[in-house]
Amino acid sequence: MSITIPEPPTSPLSRLRWALADGWTVTLRGLTHWTREPGTVISAMLFPVMMVLMFGYFLGGAMQVPGGGDYREFLIPGMFVMTMVFGMGETVAAVAADKNRGVTSRFRSLPMAPSAVLVGRCVTDMLTSVLGLAVLFAVGLLMGWDAHGTAGQTAGAVGLLLLLRFALTWVGIYLGLLMKGPEGITMVQTLEFPVGFLTSAFVAPATMPGWLGTLAEWNPLSSTVAATRELFANPGWGGDSWIAQHATLMAVVWPAVLFAVFFPLAVNRYGNLTN
Repeated sequence: MSITIPEPPTSPLSRLRWALADGWTVTLRGLTHWTREPGTVISAMLFPVMMVLMFGYFLGGAMQVPGGGDYREFLIPGMFVMTMVFGMGETVAAVAADKNRGVTSRFRSLPMAPSAVLVGRCVTDMLTSVLGLAVLFAVGLLMGWDAHGTAGQTAGAVGLLLLLRFALTWVGIYLGLLMKGPEGITMVQTLEFPVGFLTSAFVAPATMPGWLGTLAEWNPLSSTVAATRELFANPGWGGDSWIAQHATLMAVVWPAVLFAVFFPLAVNRYGNLTN
């Protein structure tokens, strides 16, 4: 019995349909892992919940918001951003695991669209992020946080959070394709903490030493933190620097720059993958 391998489509429209179908197949593979390994998904969602409870209740009483306001309302938008950052480590681990186990090589040997593996990974991680964000939204509401802006402003804030996650997903995919062992993955996941804490997520950069506060202000994550606070109409720190005054603009520009850099790097690395 012979097996006939279908020829790849040639027209642009049929190639697009082929890529979308294969990408969705890989996405379903990722979603299937949710049902087979629910503990991994649950633990990933519980970690930011524990972080927000710790800072909101254990440390929040000692925190002062510049200009006044409730610290928990100051904190929650920052934790939304941190959730997007923590998701990047999960992307790195998942991509590296597939590569190091030979799964990626088997995908590359199949008659499927070359973009399917990367697109499927991206869609899976974005869906995971939406679920994690929804959980943290619920926790925030239970803690007394609220989005005081209009429905459009709230939707815009969520859009900025997911835009950041989308850009960080491609950073994670590229790094995952580079990793050859667990040491590299651990290093990336460890670096999430100093990069995430060196922002305006937990305290105002004005309270830091001058040079450190400047680094925190120019951290791309701080722009999304400040922009979402503004759109949610939550207390902010009100910096007077250029980067602080143009937070919403930069919350779009920074992810666009990250995507422009790491998307072609990820595609090129995947195309030249040998081990």
